[in-house]
Amino acid sequence: MTNSAAASRTPRPPLSLQFDAIVVGAGAAGLYSALCLPSSLRVGLLTKDDLPLSASDWAQGGIAAAIAPDDSPILHVEDTLKAGAGLCDEAAVRFLAEQAPACVRSLVTLGVAFDRHRDDLALTLEAAHSRRRVLHAADTTGRAVVSTLSRQVAGRDNITALSNVFVLDLWLDESGCCRGVCVLYEEKITWVQARAVILATGGGGQVFAKTTNPSVSTGDGVAIAARAGALLRDLEFVQFHPTALTLPEAPRFLISEAVRGEGAHLVDDAGRRFAFDYHPDGELAPRDVVSRAIFSYLQSTGADPADSHVWLDCRPIAPDQLQRRFPNILSVCRRWGIDPAQEPIPVAPAAHYWMGGIATDLQGRTSIPGLYAVGETASTGVHGANRLASNSLLECLVFGAELAQLELLPPVSVTATPHVKTLPLEISLASEGLEEIRHDLPRLLWKSAGICREAASLQEAIAQVQEWKQLETEFPLAQQMQHLRPMQGYCLSSGAATWLLEWGELRNLLEVAELILKSAAFRCESRGGHYRSDFPQMRSQWTGHTLIQGERLWCSDIAIED
Repeated sequence: MTNSAAASRTPRPPLSLQFDAIVVGAGAAGLYSALCLPSSLRVGLLTKDDLPLSASDWAQGGIAAAIAPDDSPILHVEDTLKAGAGLCDEAAVRFLAEQAPACVRSLVTLGVAFDRHRDDLALTLEAAHSRRRVLHAADTTGRAVVSTLSRQVAGRDNITALSNVFVLDLWLDESGCCRGVCVLYEEKITWVQARAVILATGGGGQVFAKTTNPSVSTGDGVAIAARAGALLRDLEFVQFHPTALTLPEAPRFLISEAVRGEGAHLVDDAGRRFAFDYHPDGELAPRDVVSRAIFSYLQSTGADPADSHVWLDCRPIAPDQLQRRFPNILSVCRRWGIDPAQEPIPVAPAAHYWMGGIATDLQGRTSIPGLYAVGETASTGVHGANRLASNSLLECLVFGAELAQLELLPPVSVTATPHVKTLPLEISLASEGLEEIRHDLPRLLWKSAGICREAASLQEAIAQVQEWKQLETEFPLAQQMQHLRPMQGYCLSSGAATWLLEWGELRNLLEVAELILKSAAFRCESRGGHYRSDFPQMRSQWTGHTLIQGERLWCSDIAIED
């Protein structure tokens, strides 16, 4: 659990109370967005942990772009639409694929050292791609991109990057426009004004017990946008990566899809490639298909899919190629006592990517004036019901670049001096039972809204989450925070920031848990990353988006029949 905001003793820069634009999140989406904003703007780049910690930094596979002679954006579009299972916005997908080559050139110019084959950029194949079009930097592409972008941000005088800043809520004016954010920083609750706020906070994988996401992925952006009344879209669609390292004591470390693209086989205990029983493309079928194949296979053997695994056999890949392409994966596996060059890796699915998010247009605009969203936090329409591999980092870049045309709200003069008072918070989460909720919530979501879902367990989980949300609102800290208004801040008593941060993350996890569960219960079909065992087929009348705004939940452009 992130607590560095309270634990760190190193003095940090003061927080300005006013920026032209605020970017929340410092993964690929946040960093690239900040760099693409006009240099004339004063930009605040805020992240709740240290700058390198993000899901982008953990991304292994690469960035998809049609740059090979035998490839084209048209083929990239076709593959993306096919993976998206009928819910992609075709105009958004065309825009993504057409802009991809330019974004790659931009990264090369900035200094990202992609792997090369002789004088050309090296390309690999990943599942559901019809061509080799995935650029990579060994098996740490995300780290290469994020580290390069971080260096660029550090050299921009107009960007102030502040770590260990936790955004609690959006600042809305009386007309419903976003005017800034309320943050926890340096033992204080402070309101920071801006003429545009860009949410780039990543996904919410920590709402599931098994996830490849880092600890910071608690759905913060979607949660705070939901509380502000923003339009949200397709929150039931969660992608479960089929091959995460599965050992009793190890974290669910992602074994990149590129490993299978380079020739690794998914096998059972006897070494049989069972995935072909479920799809003609075997282990190179779309991620949702492969994840369900593993789940179904384990069920068929009588094993509990929650506690079992299959094997990823990397031995068909030449040892020197395996070492050259996947040094980080080899290093991590060997650290846990497995040598992929000599033996198969135990793997099972884990929550990986959230296709849904805050609904945006192609310029990143949300339904709230002054509020933008980019990356996994956003729902741009490019992923549909199931993201095509290596389109995620690409999405961050393509739509981050659009913020060069950011439209600022008119300036509003805030002349009042912030009202600050001391808030004594000495109550631990444990004494209130909220620590227990933080432990149980991801297990409930994994059981009820994991790879296979059905109505009864979804409804039971919704009732439980709502009960927990009610308990959370009765927590004294929550009641005090409900009365906080713009320009009214708090100086916290010693150590209180730790509890405030943990409460804030839990509040966000409960929010996104309810949103996912309600969306999953609402969509009575199976499509892409959403699989209902009680409605196992795709249904044509559900070819529309699940939309949530406040208490409203509906499906776009279709008539739903009971």
